[in-house]
Parts: sequence; C-alpha cells; structure tokens
Amino acid sequence: MLKRFLPTQPPRQSDRSRRSIALIAAAATAATGGTIAAVAVANAAAAGCTATYTVTAQWTSGFTANLNVTNLGDAVDGWTVTWSFADGQQVTQLWNGTVSQSGSQVTVTNASYNAGIATSGSVAFGFNGTWSGTNSSPTAFALNGVTCTGATTETSAPVSSSPDPTSAEPTPSTSATSSTPPSTVNGRQVEALDRGIVSVRTGSDNLVSWRLLATDPTDVGFNVYRGSTKLNASPITNSTNYLDSGAASGSSYTVRAVIDGAEQAPSATSLTFANGYLDVPISPPAGGTTPDGVAFTYAANDASIGDLDGDGRYEIVLKWDPSNAKDNSQSGYTGNVYVDGIELDGTRKWRIDLGRNIRAGAHYTQFQVYDYDGDGQAEVAMKTADATVDGVGTVIGSSSADYRNSSGYILSGPEYLTVFSGQTGAALSTVNYEPARGTVSDWGDSYGNRVDRFLAGTAYLDGSRPSLIMSRGYYTRTVIVAWDFRNGSLTRRWTFDSNSAGSQYTGQGNHQLSIADADADGKDEVVFGAMCIDDTGSVLWATGLGHGDAMHVGDLNPSRSGLEMFKVQEDSSKPSSAMIDLRTGAVLWSTATGGDNGRGVAGDVYAGSAGAEAWSASDTTLRSATGSALGREPSSQNFLVWWDADPVRELLDATKIDKYGTSADTRLLTGADVHSNNGTKATPSLSGDILGDWREEVIWPTTDNTKLRIYSTPVQTTRRIITLVHDVQYREAIAWQNTAYNQPPHPSFYIGDGM
Repeated sequence: MLKRFLPTQPPRQSDRSRRSIALIAAAATAATGGTIAAVAVANAAAAGCTATYTVTAQWTSGFTANLNVTNLGDAVDGWTVTWSFADGQQVTQLWNGTVSQSGSQVTVTNASYNAGIATSGSVAFGFNGTWSGTNSSPTAFALNGVTCTGATTETSAPVSSSPDPTSAEPTPSTSATSSTPPSTVNGRQVEALDRGIVSVRTGSDNLVSWRLLATDPTDVGFNVYRGSTKLNASPITNSTNYLDSGAASGSSYTVRAVIDGAEQAPSATSLTFANGYLDVPISPPAGGTTPDGVAFTYAANDASIGDLDGDGRYEIVLKWDPSNAKDNSQSGYTGNVYVDGIELDGTRKWRIDLGRNIRAGAHYTQFQVYDYDGDGQAEVAMKTADATVDGVGTVIGSSSADYRNSSGYILSGPEYLTVFSGQTGAALSTVNYEPARGTVSDWGDSYGNRVDRFLAGTAYLDGSRPSLIMSRGYYTRTVIVAWDFRNGSLTRRWTFDSNSAGSQYTGQGNHQLSIADADADGKDEVVFGAMCIDDTGSVLWATGLGHGDAMHVGDLNPSRSGLEMFKVQEDSSKPSSAMIDLRTGAVLWSTATGGDNGRGVAGDVYAGSAGAEAWSASDTTLRSATGSALGREPSSQNFLVWWDADPVRELLDATKIDKYGTSADTRLLTGADVHSNNGTKATPSLSGDILGDWREEVIWPTTDNTKLRIYSTPVQTTRRIITLVHDVQYREAIAWQNTAYNQPPHPSFYIGDGM
C-alpha cells in the first residue's frame, strides 16, 4: 500500500505535488503485533522496516524531500538510516538528524531528541538538496544496517520556477508551513492569534467585531475599514466592535490597531456571517455495518479549536460518532470513530480513523487540542489502539487486530496514547496508555462499564507551559496521569493512583474535570470533582461528596478571594449541590440531600443579585452566590453563553439561546436547521469565544451533517474585554469541553453585573 507523508518542515515547498515510494521490509512478520516495546536496545539492528520517501517541492536545481522510516523490529535507542542517490543529488541541509554524504552514499543519524524508535514506531526527517538533469527517487533504504526492500511506486513532481527557498537551519518541527511562536502573558504560553475579525449581518446592518489581545497595549485603539474606506472618525477605544449601518451584506472589512497615535498594519479580512452564521462545509464518513449485521451512519459530534498550522487563525477539530455509539453501560458493536482537522473554509486537512478497537461513545474518546510543544502549532492528543490510522495513512500497531468481544466491548489488547500533528494528522509520539486496564473487575464491574471511563484535560503544571492530563476511572479506582510533549516525545510527569493514595480518594471523580489555579500559586490543579489534585500530583483536598454529573469552576463570588466550584452530587445521602472554596475544599453552602441530581449550573444570569447564581435539577429555586433563594429557576440547566450587550450571561440549551427573566425567559436565538449532540445532554459541538470580540460563538452541525454552522452575536456592545482565549483557564476549558459530559467554559476572572 502506498503511504503518503506530508513534509515535517516549515515552508520550503514551492508546490504541493509530491512523489512517494513505499518500501516494505521483507523480514517483517506478524510477530511484532504492533505493541510498544518496553526496552530499547542501543543501536540494535531492526528486524525489518518500511520507508516512505516524499519529494514535497522541486525547483530548478533544487528540491525538498521527506523520509519517514517505521521500525518493524525490536525497539532501538539510536539509529542510522542510509541510502544512495543514482543521479548525483547532494543533500545541502537536513533537519531532525545529522547528515554526512560521500559521493552518492547518504548517512543520517539521530538527533538527541529522537534517538528512540519503538516497535512499530516511526522517525521522520527532511532535507533540502540539489539536482541536475534527473531527480529520481532512491530505491532502497537501510535502518541500522537492515535493508528495507519492496515495491516502488512513483509519480512525477513538476518543477517550479521558484528560486531556491533555502533559509537558516530550522528548529525541530513537524510543521508543513511556517508558524508564529506563541506569546507569553503573565509567564504563561498563549496563542499568537490574529484579530479574528467577523462581519455579522443584522437587519440591514453589519456588526463588525474583532479580538482585543492580552498582548495589546492597554491604550490601544482601532480603526475599521470597509474595503479601503475608513469608517470611524477617531480610534475606537471603548469596545472592539462597530455597527456599519446600511452596508451591503457581503462587505469586506479589516481593522488596524492604533498604538501611540500610529496606525498599524491591517488585519486579515473579515469572515462574513451573511445570515447571522458562517457555514463550514464538512463531509461525513461513509456508513457501514457491524459484525452482527446492523447498519450505521455518521453524525458530527463534539468539536474543539486550535491553530493547527500556526497562521494565527483557529481551525476546527471535529469528532464523528456513528449512529450506534454506546454508553458504557450498553452492550453492542459500534462503528469506528473519526476525527477531522478542518479549515474555516471547509478544507479538510486530515482525517484520523481511530479504528475498530476504540469503541464509540461519550466516555471513550476525549481529545485535546493544544500547542503542547510551544512551536506555534496545536497538536491533537487522544487514546488510540491497534488499527488506528493517522492522518497520513500510517497504521498504529497491527492493522488486522480485532479485540471486540461478542458484546461489542473491547476488554483486551494494547491501548495507546498518541499525539498527532495538527498540521498533517501524522502520529508524532505513541506510548502505552497509562494506566493499563489490568483486571476489568478492579474498576467496579466485570462487563466493561467502569473500566473505560476516561477524562482528559490540559494544565499548566509548571506555571508556564501546558501539559496533557489523561485519566481512567472515577466510580471506584481513579488514576490521573500528567504528560509533557516536548521535542517530539511524550514523557510522563507524574501519576496519581487512588490505590496508593488512599481509599478515601476512590469514587470522587465527576463525569468531567476542570483545570484551574486552585491555590493561587501560579500553577494549575486538576479539579476532578470531589477532589483536587495539586500541580505535583498529590491531593490538594477532597470533600468526600463523591461522584457527580456537573460542576462549574470560576470566580463565582467576586466578594470572596479566590475561586469557587459549584457541583451537583449523585449520592442521595450527600447534599444535592454545594458551593465549594477551590483553595481549601471547604463547603461554603449546600442544598438538601436528595436523589441523583443530574444537572447543575452556575453563572451570573441575573443582574439583580451580586456574583454568579446557581441552580440544579433537584432544587426548586435560583440561588445567589451565597446560597440565598432568589426565586424562579431558569428554564434550562445546561450551557451558558455571553451573547448580548451586557456582561450577564445567557442560557444555551439544545439549539436555542434564552435570556433569564424573573417571570419568564426571553428567546434570543433559535438555530436554523441544526442539531444538538449527546442525546438528552443536548450540547453544541462547541461554544466559546473563538472569533470576534469577547462574546461567545456557538457551533452546531446542520441537520444533514454537511456543515458546521457557527453563530456569532449580532448585538453591539460598549464593553471592551480581552479575548477570553487569552485567559488560560478559559482556554483550557475550551480544550476539555468535549470531555464526557460537556460543560461550558468559565474564565479565571469575574464577568457579570457590577464588574
């Protein structure tokens, strides 16, 4: 099978055509099994290998190529790859390795950060070279002296007239385009974003809005242009929006920052929300039939955002769920889960197929999208297994393995954690998933329900750079693992295991998690529900309130110092809901005991009471930040969204947005021809401040699953607030929003009436 690898290096390609050869090792056997070896032997000879050589760009006298080598033998710690050029080509510059060349013979050895190659693991490097007359591809490669041999397939790459695109030697990267390094705010890495300017049609007017960045000077102003015409008489300093009355719906806008009286360069042109929304075309995977003969189709499900290619603009990462997705308590086969990387114009960058050995359902696949290595481009991290196919067609582990039992559960076989390139979808680093499932019944039952309860998040555990959080279990045993992705590899930072920490920490997890600096030491904690894990992996506090279905973390009571959490409980012997001091775990107030309280929300939805209000399914009243009864509850207990002109938050439920009132709620938006996700949870694919000013967008799939429909507010405001994604707690919340029972994001600071 011909596998095609995209380049691993910033822009050196003058065209997008390529030629590839796939060389399949004759010595490869099924004995490798696709598992990750635990021990690497220094400079061991591989038992077999495959190599894929790709010319990614070619111009007169020069070219750029990429080589990906997969080790089919024992793990190695230290590698050498060799090949010969037939036409006198010379390597002039190489990245992700060290090169030497003697005549036609080329030798590449590992860099310090990529010496290890696990069984079925890969290493990739790229180079610039010169050629004259003919630039044929090498026909044989060797890994640590063992030749990779097999059939060769080539396609011709046209020659570009562009000049030699050489530049200074790059830092190690898996990027295919240049990227802007991330910015730093209060010592923490944040994305280097553009203005995210949008034009939203409202009646006969256009509302133009854009981002205020945390890196902007405090006195920055803005000029707005329709085409080449400046619209404002003086720089706008009280907001980051402008209502262009009577403008044509298709008008194009830019905004220019004004700093110390000097107008800066124009932004990118606006995205047009001609009908109040922007449609992003998407393509559902083909349906299929399970082994027991049940047909299924696909629907767009949860989504996340990240700057996948480093251009300062967000792309969307979308999970596709089959129509036979299951709750863990339900038996039955499911279709495969797919994950797409999508530009806002609908261009699909890649598609990852998680394969038959990852079951579909809300508790199985939690994906994180974040720039973990600080190269300016977001990675995508999630649990994988044998037969997962990455975005460039490479299979992780065994392509033929099938661990599904007759009930559709997957209770055997290897489990992996993989970080994928956001640019190409290629697997960058794969390790064993920790913890292993071990004995299934150790997690609370023997049929496969509680063993596969996974959560995921992103936390700045060192106070400056993001780490990946993955967990297993919360009904009984709980294991939380922190990972760093640096220099192309996943390494474990720490592991929390209730088995060793103490039985008092079993059963304290929620159906989601939150990340926040609970103790105000500049480093993040993992708020797991009824317990909080410190940045070091030890327990900060535990309330003993047990498992719950919803929680909200933020500055819910601005009259107090620090942050609070509002959480509902499932245990009928515990308070049905409670407000908790996030620093100490102390219960500030609680409601009466009752049955399983499945829904709860906290946010400032009522200007008549200071701070956030809280309400839940089992309570009968809206409560103040201090627990006092305020009267009628809102009509929904689901998501929240900042939508209109004031800082009080609105209600987001299913496919509608309402504003709370003491006597009745007022409908502000009903999504057109869209659907919500996750059954009775009725959540959007994503909500958050992803474009325009500080107000939040909502993404729903259309009913036919051919578009993601992004709604942005059409309401003008005089409030000026920094883009919420430059508040790290809020950005982390966007990342974990897709985890299990989705919840809305909250920033680390108070937004509400009286701010």
